[in-house]
Amino acid sequence: MLDLLRQPWPWYVAGPLIGLTVPALLLVGNKALGISSSLRHMCAACVPANIPFLTYNWRAESWNLWFVLGIALGGFVGYRVLGHPDVVAISPDTVRDLQAQMHLTDFSGLLPKELFAIENLANWKGWVFLVLGGFLVGFGTRYAGGCTSGHAISGLSNLQWVSLVAVVGFFAGGLLMTWVIYPLLF
Repeated sequence: MLDLLRQPWPWYVAGPLIGLTVPALLLVGNKALGISSSLRHMCAACVPANIPFLTYNWRAESWNLWFVLGIALGGFVGYRVLGHPDVVAISPDTVRDLQAQMHLTDFSGLLPKELFAIENLANWKGWVFLVLGGFLVGFGTRYAGGCTSGHAISGLSNLQWVSLVAVVGFFAGGLLMTWVIYPLLF
């Protein structure tokens, strides 16, 4: 059984399992799956201010905080205990594209060092990306009424039109950033 858990699962197994979480939560506890709202619950629990947005009965949604804690602990256990020792197989075409576009020869980290290196905190450009990027992600999540995965998993499974519009917008924004804005910056 442990060997089964250590292997990477194919998309056609993992995807439906994630998707079935939405109806399972609805059937078992009449709860809607949502992660980005947990930040609001944490702030309401920890910030004793009289801010109208944070003045509500957050205890009624405390299950969400336990759910997020379980995700974090599950990720830790999955990596530390069940981690797959082999290198993840990447398509040769993807390797060629990454080498050509990002000048990568070492694939130990696929994140661009220009954005995700700790050294970036020593200069103003790194702080602009960090603060501006964080603000835009937070603003976008609040403005869109949820995060990318929340709309894609929960919203689309509930056949919500607004989630379809949000997911199309997220993908369009991602493509715009990847193919237009990011190459202009670096």
